[in-house]
Amino acid sequence: MMEHLAKIDTQLFLFLNGLNSSFWDVAMWHISGKYTWIPLYLLIIFFVAKRHCWQTIGILLAIALVVVLADQLSVHLFKNVFERLRPCHNPDIKELVHVVKRCGGKYGFVSSHAANSFGVAVFLVCLIRKRWFSIGILFWALLVSYSRIYIGVHYPGDILVGAALGSAIGFGIWKLLEYIDRKTGNRIIKPPQSKHAVH
Repeated sequence: MMEHLAKIDTQLFLFLNGLNSSFWDVAMWHISGKYTWIPLYLLIIFFVAKRHCWQTIGILLAIALVVVLADQLSVHLFKNVFERLRPCHNPDIKELVHVVKRCGGKYGFVSSHAANSFGVAVFLVCLIRKRWFSIGILFWALLVSYSRIYIGVHYPGDILVGAALGSAIGFGIWKLLEYIDRKTGNRIIKPPQSKHAVH
């Protein structure tokens, strides 16, 4: 069963990774980069700060916890345990893999990029609760995750399990924050009342 799933995963990877061009090589490399999305992060912080004022500090600490947990668990509970070679390191297929620039570390299951991006995305979906934002931020997480397949460093299975791990962490930290918020009298995540609110 596992061998059959691994075979399907490999075939799907080779198909998706094979859909490449010089334009998308550059685009996907930047999409996969750590610093490309700094303007987006700053925009989200501005949006959250405008809505939550000083409570933004607690929210940003929660997001940081999501990222740390997703990053560390994806490495210590998965990569270092399962030791599944990245496709670009797999001697059986590496000659068929389209690698953009470099391969990265030896093991790839699960994708830390997918865990981090989906963890943050799910947490923010729970926090902001606007349809347009939810669609946009989940599309961002999906795009970042797909870029890892495109540049040749992750199988689709690495992405799917990484996304599930990150989503669980993001939702779990959100529920923890909700619990703490109730215990502290809605002082962490509930937006402050507008001065013009009607009572």
